[in-house]
Amino acid sequence: MEPPNNLIFYDTETTGLIKDFAQILQCGSIQANRNLETQDEQNLGCAPLPWAIPHPMAMVTNKKTHLFNSNVSHYEMMRDLNRQWRQWTIDEPGVFITYNGMAYDEELIRRQFYWNLFESYLTNTNGNSRLDLLLMMNNVVAFSPDLLNIPLYDGGPAISLKQADLAEANGIEIGDAHDAIADCKLMISLLEKINKKKPELIDFFLSISSKAGVQEAVQQPGFLGLGEVFRREVFRYPVVPCGSKAPNDLMFFDLSFEPEEVFDLDTQEIYSMVQKPGKSGPFKKYGINKTIPICPSSMIDDNNTFDIDFAVLEDRAKQVRENIDFQSLVSQAMADKINNWNNEYDHIEQMIYAGGFPSKEDKDLMADFHRIDSAEERIKICRNITDERHRLFAERLICQFYPQAAPEDMMSRYESLITQRLNEEGPWGSLSKVMAELEKLLGKDNSPETQTILEDTKEFLAQRSISID
Repeated sequence: MEPPNNLIFYDTETTGLIKDFAQILQCGSIQANRNLETQDEQNLGCAPLPWAIPHPMAMVTNKKTHLFNSNVSHYEMMRDLNRQWRQWTIDEPGVFITYNGMAYDEELIRRQFYWNLFESYLTNTNGNSRLDLLLMMNNVVAFSPDLLNIPLYDGGPAISLKQADLAEANGIEIGDAHDAIADCKLMISLLEKINKKKPELIDFFLSISSKAGVQEAVQQPGFLGLGEVFRREVFRYPVVPCGSKAPNDLMFFDLSFEPEEVFDLDTQEIYSMVQKPGKSGPFKKYGINKTIPICPSSMIDDNNTFDIDFAVLEDRAKQVRENIDFQSLVSQAMADKINNWNNEYDHIEQMIYAGGFPSKEDKDLMADFHRIDSAEERIKICRNITDERHRLFAERLICQFYPQAAPEDMMSRYESLITQRLNEEGPWGSLSKVMAELEKLLGKDNSPETQTILEDTKEFLAQRSISID
């Protein structure tokens, strides 16, 4: 099967780290082919939302204080991003590639499409798929360490997988660090280094960027190498799939353990180990909707990687794959686990996964909302949206764009939102605490650039404070 030829690298710069409330200020995207040749790129930025509280250290990191004065709204940026990504994936589905994106950038993008009434799951629907290079790098350092120079952390033996450290260790020009487009170029450069020595590894990770690809890969005969970096230490496991739970959970069995010994345990012991998988136990749980740092045993460079001969591991893998009763037991244990996830949230930003998908009627209304630039029409559309989350997000957009035309009840809720976010402490943070932290940071021996960024951030936040007094 031909590897995907539509690769979309993207990175974000944000106001902070709280996923439900941090705002994207910049999103850079580069479209490339499988040869890693750039086909197109897009660089977008926007002003902070009226209730956003940019964190000073986030601004020191991304240096985007000029966006405080941008005349581009957050809605306009997300609209243009949605439009460009859809255009890039019209003819061929794309693989959306990030660095640590599964933990952060992907979640931010999903949420901010959601805030602005766009389809949240653009990157993994309609044939599109996702690859997190940080998780791929977990596998590279475990089983193909000669592909790159792996930087040490604080002199070693701990390692660093920070993008900037990898770039420096491998002679890659960093450029404007923590700029979204620059970080996309850095990702491409890292893959170019790997591609020269082991292109089949990149093809494999591109193939497992989708659920279907993962399912196909793990069903191939033999065992897999699972590489993890935990607290800057590399861990290597020979694994084989041994159970699953719909829709997204997959359990691996660590072949360092003798399968027969685990097969012989009583049901309760197996249930306990499956439902609380840990580093020291025989089970490793992953989501098939995210990048799993695995590779086929045939791609492991050193046959002495494990303390066990590969032939023995192949035999153990066969035992697990052929024991259907054991796989069924593991799958049942996964299904029976009590999920204590709390769906009770106070704020609509937190409800992206808690309220279900919008109805077809609401989807059609939201499409009309984007299509019709009229205060009167958008207000009518908003009133007819049945899902309260999306209706309230639509209200916020109306009040931002048409404050004079917005109905009194909408403006009242909108003004209350801004007052709450800027005056009260909540899961979004606290303006007063951020201002206190700013004062401490300004008192340090900073570089001229950092001092300027902090002063600009203080001035911006001070203006926000005045606006609500």
